[in-house]
This record gives sequence, structure tokens and C-alpha cells, in this order.
Amino acid sequence: MGNALQKTIQQLKSDNREFFHMALSVDCVIFGFDDNELKVLLIKSDLEEFHDEWSLLGDLVMPNENLDSASYRVLKDRTGLDDVFLEQVYTFGDVNRHPAGRVITTAWYSLINIKDHQLSLAHNELHWHPVNEISTLAFDHKKILDTCLKQLQSKIDEHPIVFNLLPEKFSLRELQSLYESIHGTKLDRRNFRKKFFLMDWLIDVNELEQDVPHRPGKLYRFNADRFSDGKKENVQEAQLH
Repeated sequence: MGNALQKTIQQLKSDNREFFHMALSVDCVIFGFDDNELKVLLIKSDLEEFHDEWSLLGDLVMPNENLDSASYRVLKDRTGLDDVFLEQVYTFGDVNRHPAGRVITTAWYSLINIKDHQLSLAHNELHWHPVNEISTLAFDHKKILDTCLKQLQSKIDEHPIVFNLLPEKFSLRELQSLYESIHGTKLDRRNFRKKFFLMDWLIDVNELEQDVPHRPGKLYRFNADRFSDGKKENVQEAQLH
């Protein structure tokens, strides 16, 4: 009797046609840090409805593709990058978020050192943009960007992920400037430095900055060994690149 109540896959699809005609996509929010500004990688939209508007890097998920595979494909195809860690943040499914129909997208974000990653520009309209200068984007990409930024802001005080945005050696001035650009606010210099020395996240490399317009400051590097024992999650996050 139980078998009589069971549906075949064909019956399921026939009874729910509208549910099997939705598309999935991925959008990648790639953060970088340059000229004391937090930046995000954007591309000009190729849809007529969003003519001359900027958008995040994204694409539809192929029928035979996993979500994470799709995100890395997008990144590789558009930038040539294949050695960065992408973290899934949130899924956006507003009914009218895409003009072509129902498209549900999953957002991923990553942090890279701009100077260490030479982008292979497959499109001449791919550029880094200061996050604080972005007011609108195509689709609902401003909402996606803001969500990923909030995720970043919520993690940087407890997880050492910001070091992926910096060169191997950096000054405390650079580090504070990075935190200020992410939080969008000025931080007290003395309290900021005290906090980092207490956390033991930094190692003094006994070198000074070179060719800077101000008094050279000491250089530091990230203390990766600090997260090598019993903190698997932090180790992964500390090695996003």
C-alpha cells in the first residue's frame, strides 16, 4: 500500500514544473587593500538592462556543477586566479532580483593581497574599486557586497584573516589603516597597538620601512605559529591566500 502512494521522479517533476525552472548562480566578492583603501573587484555588466553599471563577478551554475566548483570557475575564468580561498557567506533569493527570471544566488568572499596577485584580465572592464565609493551596483549586488563586508567586519577582531590583504612584511601604520578602512572609522593609535601586542599576532622582523614619506616604522609579519595548535579553523582562515 505504501508503494501505491509513492511518486516517480517524472511525476514529481510533472506536478511541480514551476519549481524545476529556477536558476542558481554564484557571486564572488573579492576584497583587496591598496593605497590605504579597502577595495572590491568589479566588472561592467554585460546586460542591456544594466548598461554601464558595475557588478560583482558571477555566473549561473551549470547543471552538472557544484556551488563551490562554480565559484572557483568564475574566479578562474574572469581573473586567472586559482589559488585563493573562497568562503560562502549567504544565499540571496528575492523573487525579482534578476530581470531574466527567478535566480537564487550564493555569495562567496575572499581576501587577497593585490600586489601579490597579478590578474589575467579576460575582460577590459575589470577593475578594483574603493568600497566606500560604491553607492549602487547592478542587480542586488550592493546588498550582497554590504552583507559580505559585515561578515568581514564581524570576524576581523577575533580571526586573523586580515593578514591576507597585507604583504608578508607590514608596518603597524599599514595594519591600523587596514582595520580603519574595513570598519569605516578612525581607531585610537595607542589602544590599537596595545591590543595587537597583547594578542601576540605579530612578530617583529627587526626591519624598518623603506622609501616612505614619513618616519620609517618597524616591520612585522603575521605570527602563524600562534594558530598552529588546536585551532584548525583559525589556521585555515589565516591562510586564505
